Amino acid sequence: MSRESVGLVEAGPILFDLVAVIVREQGKLSEIDGQTGDGDHGVNMGKGFRMAGERLRGMGDFTLAQGLATLGDTLLSDIGGSMGPLYGTFFTDMSEVLDDTDRIDAPHFAGMLKAGLAAVQGLGEAKPGDKTLVDVLVPAGNGFNVAQTEGKGFAESLLAMKASAEAGLEATRGMVAKVGRASRLGERSRGTLDAGAASCTMILSALADGLVQRLSA
Repeated sequence: MSRESVGLVEAGPILFDLVAVIVREQGKLSEIDGQTGDGDHGVNMGKGFRMAGERLRGMGDFTLAQGLATLGDTLLSDIGGSMGPLYGTFFTDMSEVLDDTDRIDAPHFAGMLKAGLAAVQGLGEAKPGDKTLVDVLVPAGNGFNVAQTEGKGFAESLLAMKASAEAGLEATRGMVAKVGRASRLGERSRGTLDAGAASCTMILSALADGLVQRLSA
């Protein structure tokens, strides 16, 4: 039987896997971005996450909350374009949800998803259907919450969130961009994935996989 919570110290190293995914897939992210934008999303994300990984390695042991805060601080200060502030605030606000606990469980994770979405929408004002990472965050949160309402455990709810995030990413292919550089293309932006939605899916999937692995240990 899976556990229903993970210690924050135990969960901290999950962020190394998250960093590795973004660094490994930066070329794919830039390729996606290049179809509707200037193609630098993967380059900027790779740079910021690589720097964050170096700072995390220099911290020794760290909790998930401390790691998320470090990741947020790094992205706020070292990523260019619009994604630095968005993801920096995203991770910082998620870390603050964990300030009053030494373990992460389903209610805390639901709070993290809610805080992350609020951070992104507070800065970018994007709505569902605008072809942004909001189109991943909203279904991901809904998928997690529905699984919880149905009585599923933390691990099952994380897998439901991951599947919902992936479906949300694929749905951006049929959308017309309403914000950002891609919005200048109008109808021509339809038929492509959104790069921010793609990186957000990678991030949520890495968090889900890391937590599920520890919940099942």
